[in-house]
Amino acid sequence: MTFFSHPGDFDVIVVGGGHAGAEAALAASGLGMKTLLMTQDLDTIAQMSCNPSIGGIGKGQIVREIDALGGQMAKNTDCSALSVHMLNASRGPAVHSPRAQCDKKLYQFAMKRRLEAENNISLIQDEAVRIWTEGSRLKGVVTLRNTRYRSNCVILTTGTFLKGVIHIGLLSFKGGRYNHPPSDGLSPSLEELGFKLGRLKTGTPMRLNGRTIDFSRCAEQKPDDPPAPFSHFTASLENKLLPCWITHTGAGTAAIIRANLDKSPLYCGRIKSAGPRYCPSIEDKIVKFPHHPTHHLFLEPEGFETGEYYVNGLSTSLPEEVQTAVVRSVAGLEKAELVRAAYAIEYDYCLPQQLDYSLQAKIVPGLFMAGQINGTTGYEEAAAQGLMAGINAALKIKGLQPLILRRDEAYIGVMIDDLISKGIDEPYRIFTSRAEYRLLLRRDNADLRLMDYGLKLGLVSEKFKRPFKIYKDTVEKLKLIPQPSSLIPRFGEMAPWTVEKAELSAKTETDYAAYIARNNKEAEKLKKFEHVIIPPGLDFAALKGLLLESRQKLTKVRPTTLAQASRIPGVTPADMQLLWVHVERMGKRRGGVAI
Repeated sequence: MTFFSHPGDFDVIVVGGGHAGAEAALAASGLGMKTLLMTQDLDTIAQMSCNPSIGGIGKGQIVREIDALGGQMAKNTDCSALSVHMLNASRGPAVHSPRAQCDKKLYQFAMKRRLEAENNISLIQDEAVRIWTEGSRLKGVVTLRNTRYRSNCVILTTGTFLKGVIHIGLLSFKGGRYNHPPSDGLSPSLEELGFKLGRLKTGTPMRLNGRTIDFSRCAEQKPDDPPAPFSHFTASLENKLLPCWITHTGAGTAAIIRANLDKSPLYCGRIKSAGPRYCPSIEDKIVKFPHHPTHHLFLEPEGFETGEYYVNGLSTSLPEEVQTAVVRSVAGLEKAELVRAAYAIEYDYCLPQQLDYSLQAKIVPGLFMAGQINGTTGYEEAAAQGLMAGINAALKIKGLQPLILRRDEAYIGVMIDDLISKGIDEPYRIFTSRAEYRLLLRRDNADLRLMDYGLKLGLVSEKFKRPFKIYKDTVEKLKLIPQPSSLIPRFGEMAPWTVEKAELSAKTETDYAAYIARNNKEAEKLKKFEHVIIPPGLDFAALKGLLLESRQKLTKVRPTTLAQASRIPGVTPADMQLLWVHVERMGKRRGGVAI
């Protein structure tokens, strides 16, 4: 086969232009890397294939963390928001979670403009079909057009496209999302390199013509007034916000679904892969929760310039004619017209235990993965992984240590540790309940936790360094001795931080001081395990005294530290004591210190 070699060499190639790919490309280029973003369709960069919303429980905190590290998602959300809510506002600050419904086209093209404006980023419309290696060395990618692109690192952000198959009733066809072809070449290429792949499923609800909805029969859900911006660098939202609407299913809905379960690919055996348990289809809700007579539905606008509405809570893969009957059984939707049918999609993913904490593949140095290819679901989870993969690919090329966030430091750290240590058996989604230190990981202190990293990397502008330091110092002073606003130093005209925000952060820290101190103490205890390195050649299967299950799981995951080993499900405290003893003995035999 004759190949054409692209005349330019790149430091980093990002495969995929979704939320993970966009953040990966911006991070790598921001650290000075010559970056190529390759996608099948340049008109779908950062497309919101499912719900055009950003944030939610745990997710909102992650978006704030992305922003503090210098990522783009929060800024993009603020410029395209059309309805904003603070979830859990009546509860404690640890679970306050922002969520914004966005104009999906405004969001999409704002991100495209941001990528096009970067001098270090080149965009190309093509499809990567093979990872290009020579021996054990990564060389780049080969595309559908038989073009070789050379690079030092490759970041795969393929979303739901790897061997994607779409299901609507008993109709199945190939697709990475509706009306877009799948990527069928990369899966075999990854398997040839020795990667183990799995199969997952997700889905999306139908869209309705807003003109055919009777909103008088629905409950209005007004946006927050004033709405809180996502980005630390946004003073206020400029868009005129819109309401969302709430309705619910009833007995008629359940009857229609039960009568048509034989036409559901979920219940007739066509779909065999695991879907997101926390976001079940309407079929699952009716079958598994028969004691619930109704289920809430949220009607959410898709944009300022469109009449389409997203039916949050009505995910399904039933045939289109059944979908219409289901919709018209709902109050306010009796005459509603479908403009886009709901569907389910199955796709390949790589088992995430095959990565290290920098999101680099263990068996192919220089190959990174981010987003749904790692078994996660959600724009926010994908964007966070893309950001970290982009940063760490650049740091690898520079010969520097990777940026690894701890569980007590960021929800991003919780997510990556969960993926690497525990793996997944269903699409992974972040929740506040996944974090044992969630009082430390609040939305209001994401900048205090992480912005120093963003400044050090250069992804946060240097102009914010001084005002941010003043802000941090002010919060610390207010925690000790509350002061009148007149005595608090000004942050400067360009600063996004305010006196009110400093007072709120300090008050929260003071109110929860005892609990935060306890969390910090527990986190410090576990930090000692983070520094105990497990020798790469340790044969877990040969260690006497460990439970058989523990030996098997340790061999599969290959943890690099005792901390990682301790978080593997099934590994007991007794196993950890024995493992620590073995590691210390190996360190002494080598004439070194294990800790």
